[in-house]
Amino acid sequence: MNTHVSPAAASPAKSAIACLFVLNLSTGTVSRMDPDGFDHKTLAIGAPMPDGIAVDVEVGHVYWGNMGVPGLPDGSIERCDLDGANRVVLVPPGLTNTPKQLQLDRTTRKLYWCDREGMRVMRADLDGSNIETLVVAGDPVVHRGDATRWCVGIALDHALGQMYWTQKGPDNAGLGRIFRAGLEIPVGETAATRTDIAVWRDGLPEPIDLEFDPSTRTLYWTDRGDPPAGNTLNRAGVDAPSQPTQIILDHLMEGIGLALDLRGDRLFVTDLGGSIYTARLDGSERRVIAYAQGNLAGIAYAEFTPRFGAPA
Repeated sequence: MNTHVSPAAASPAKSAIACLFVLNLSTGTVSRMDPDGFDHKTLAIGAPMPDGIAVDVEVGHVYWGNMGVPGLPDGSIERCDLDGANRVVLVPPGLTNTPKQLQLDRTTRKLYWCDREGMRVMRADLDGSNIETLVVAGDPVVHRGDATRWCVGIALDHALGQMYWTQKGPDNAGLGRIFRAGLEIPVGETAATRTDIAVWRDGLPEPIDLEFDPSTRTLYWTDRGDPPAGNTLNRAGVDAPSQPTQIILDHLMEGIGLALDLRGDRLFVTDLGGSIYTARLDGSERRVIAYAQGNLAGIAYAEFTPRFGAPA
């Protein structure tokens, strides 16, 4: 998850703190650490299968989604402060099925997410109110088990008012796709009938999380399918459909989470093998900053000032 830097954090002041926020499926925890993988701090425990995560440094909040039991409509979305205090449930079980990647829209103060087995793209206000369904990819009952309809990763392109999302497809079937559509449903249409949805990439092993670099108009995505195209981190420019996909990291152990530090020219990736990788945005200077941590899912990078939960 690529996160905004507050004006205070954007200054060269030495008090600015850079952190990674990581979700662990094995332990059900939300944790924070420095970008080199040290100084771990657990922010929340008992999260039922946490996956997507987003950080809002402007108000000092961490948001994450809980998948719950996949296939049951018991997913939820929670929030806490950057130091783990004031944990609250924003979207209670029953309103979303299996929330996956989250994206924070700071312009409209909305939270976007993909609902995997719910086969939807959704959003809500940051307090969990005004829940909307933006895309319906299938019926959870009629199409139960059809992974080609499972919505997983999401990214926002504010310049063109569009969103991108992944539908992963069955394991290693080469049926994964990345779609794009407007942030708003066309007038007179519904989430299930909207006509502005286009396939941006298809024939992918299993595309998962997305991140967008607006300065270069580049979309990044993890893929947890089999090599050579899977177990990779990929990128491509969004304005040239014929541009080939560039694999910038490979040999992941089922890559999931992705975060960009655009100002620092670096990225972070997690995988189900329990590793956290970092590299430059072009994939060079790759290194592992954590390993054997369990099954890691979402990851976010943020910079903030000590007034918002400085490490103890």
